[in-house]
Amino acid sequence: MNHRLSQMKLTEDLVRLCHRDVEYQAVDEKYDYLTDDDYPPLAAALLAKKPPGPLWIFAYGSLIWKRDFEIAEQAIGVAHGWHRSFCLRMVNFRGTLEQPGLMMALEKGGHCEGVLLKLHGDQEEKTLNTILYREVGSHEQLESARWISVHTATGIVEALAFYAGPDNLDNYISALALPEAAHILARSCGHWGSGAEYLFNTVRHLEESGIHDEQLWQLQELTAAEIVSLQAGPDNKTEHRLA
Repeated sequence: MNHRLSQMKLTEDLVRLCHRDVEYQAVDEKYDYLTDDDYPPLAAALLAKKPPGPLWIFAYGSLIWKRDFEIAEQAIGVAHGWHRSFCLRMVNFRGTLEQPGLMMALEKGGHCEGVLLKLHGDQEEKTLNTILYREVGSHEQLESARWISVHTATGIVEALAFYAGPDNLDNYISALALPEAAHILARSCGHWGSGAEYLFNTVRHLEESGIHDEQLWQLQELTAAEIVSLQAGPDNKTEHRLA
């Protein structure tokens, strides 16, 4: 095992403690939701704005470890001016209305090392349609899908990133401290799984790719400590800033 991986405080055993069977809950949020018929023209419109060259997707979270489409190639790259942040409140998928969770996005500032995914040239539109269907549920969310510059060992690549600068969304939370995020991730779970599982898989696969994100590393340590504390005694409070 990778030496650093063996030092992770957040383990599979701790993650299992966070799992609960949760049914999907329909949530009435104030968004202009997309229909199945909306996706093909949106994919075509994004492709029409694509910079010259192949279509690259910048993966910084779950697209690294939970991918349901084929790629032609992948590479490591750094997006300057962006950083990972658990800044999106989730009341479904990995959270509920009663116990909201968090999802990562890219916020401005710093830098983010991630994985570039190159789509097959003859399948770009079809694959992009699949990715949009998975990643984007509303017109508002589509606004934070943008082309960003990513530096690689062979030059700069213009790649499509999702949830880059999502401060237009109602579920956006700014300046959430790491202890607050850990408190939430240790407790939240939805029909897709727990926040702890999401964090664990992201950190593990980043490390396996040779990418170390110091903020996420600290967060997994804090989340592990929260889970251990929960097991030591009853503490089901939801005293966190998610209003």
